[in-house]
Order: sequence, then structure tokens, then C-alpha cells
Amino acid sequence: MGRGRLFFLCISLALLSGCAPGGSAAETGGDARIPEEKLIAITFDDGPRRETTERLLDGLEERDARATFFLIGRQIEGNEDLVERMQAEGHQVGSHTWSHTRLTGVSADTLRQEVGRTEEALEDLLGPGSYWLRPPYGAVDAADRDLIQTPMIKWSIDPRDWEKLDTAQVTAAVLKAAAPNQIILLHDIYPTSVDAALAVVDALQGEGYRFVTVAELLEANGIQPEAGVLYCSGDP
Repeated sequence: MGRGRLFFLCISLALLSGCAPGGSAAETGGDARIPEEKLIAITFDDGPRRETTERLLDGLEERDARATFFLIGRQIEGNEDLVERMQAEGHQVGSHTWSHTRLTGVSADTLRQEVGRTEEALEDLLGPGSYWLRPPYGAVDAADRDLIQTPMIKWSIDPRDWEKLDTAQVTAAVLKAAAPNQIILLHDIYPTSVDAALAVVDALQGEGYRFVTVAELLEANGIQPEAGVLYCSGDP
């Protein structure tokens, strides 16, 4: 299956999931545009974990690549220096809830605690800001979206690295699906995923791609992200 067909499949699945792939121009202020250069966002869930996240940050710095990290709140303690480094080196830092709780079917109080506790930890460490949310498993009940005070980010490329645990397979899966304005999902808690991420960066930079944060990707496409809206890609 070629890249074009895989790209179409990713977007189709995103639409079926209720995710807005960037949203329409009307939804984003009517200023949607297509960047002149090839941009792509690589994102990491479930960290930080010192043994793997530190090596990943080293590799991204060497390659001048930016990423977005969706952190589990309870894992911030003891890894504060890594989180501060993420911000200092130009990466975007977001929330993956406090304890990786699935947000579908939970009470409003549970949702507020899972999201709010992580936001509080990030604000205490990094200062006030908008720490975007990636709901665990990419899912949140539609009725609860008005409780989310930040944009939510899903993905358009998922190589299931947590399942494969194979650098070559994960790398190949991402490269087959890669296309401009897409959002790649990986997990920085697995050594094989870190190796795959750096291999993907090398390969796609060789094809002229620039790795940016999710916020930069949406902005480059004229998308003004809204709180409570789930975005899958940077496509306008």
C-alpha cells in the first residue's frame, strides 16, 4: 500500500473517530492556509522516563527537531529537570492526565481531577500557560468536552509502537504513512520507540521535512485551536 492510500486511510479513520483533522476554515477563523514547506509533528505519550526520555531529548537536539510531549502527571516528580529541558529546547509540553485514566465513562469530578492535577503540576514547574491535552486512548465523551479548557490533540499516524516493540517495524510503519501536516504518535518510555523516532527524523529530514510542535503545525496552517476540540492533524 502506497503512502497516498495510507494517508487517506488515516484521515478517514480520524473522521470516524469524531476528531477534527485541523478543522475547517470556518471553524478556525477563515484563515486556513497551506505552508510552503513540508511540516510534520512527532509526539510522545506516557513519559517522562529518565532512561529513555533523556536519550530522546539528546537525539532531537542533535537533529534540531522539535516535538510535543504529553506527560503523565504523576511521573513528573523526580523528572523535573527533563520537563524543564523540554520547554527550554523548544518542545511543546502537554498533559496526558495524571494517571493515564480513560476519560470515557468517568464522572465529571474524576475528569477534572485527572486533567486539573496535571495542569497544576506543569504550571508549578514551568509557569502559567496552556498545556494541551491528549486524552488517554484518544477518547473523551462528547458531552464532557466542554469541561476541557484547552485544545485536545489526537494523531493521524499510529504505528502501535507499544505493541510491536520493534524499531525497524515501527520506523517502516511511520515512513509509509508520512505526509505533510500529519501528527505521529509514539511513546518515549520504550527504547525501541526512541530508536525508531530518531530514525524517522533522519529519514524525513532527508526528504525535506521539518519537525515542529503541534502548536506550530496548526499555526502554520492558519488553524486557531479551540478548547474542547479534538484535532488529529494540521490539515486545514
